Amino acid sequence: MKIDKFEDIISWQKAQSLTVDIYKDFEKCRDFGFRDQIQRASVSIMNNIAEGFERRGDKEFRQFLFIAKGSCGEVRSMLYLALKLGYLKQEQYKKYYNSSVEISKLLSGFIKTL
Repeated sequence: MKIDKFEDIISWQKAQSLTVDIYKDFEKCRDFGFRDQIQRASVSIMNNIAEGFERRGDKEFRQFLFIAKGSCGEVRSMLYLALKLGYLKQEQYKKYYNSSVEISKLLSGFIKTL
């Protein structure tokens, strides 16, 4: 299947959804450094997928997908901290954690196909 635009990439769609949810859940967080970092990390996932796709070269695209995968790890690391600091309830944490793992697995599969 040929992908014509990055918006059709499932990992991008899921990353966008995760990003919107993180923005909403942390919008009132008064720990501005934490809030900004987890929001930036989630945005990095979707933006690196989009930017890599638009480069139109498999080698460059793979590199951007690896960066997006790294940002998934950063989000998960921040989620651990959010849970420990009481910024998230366990159910929210699990939802975001599972979503970031799913996106990471999708990215790994995509990388293998390039």
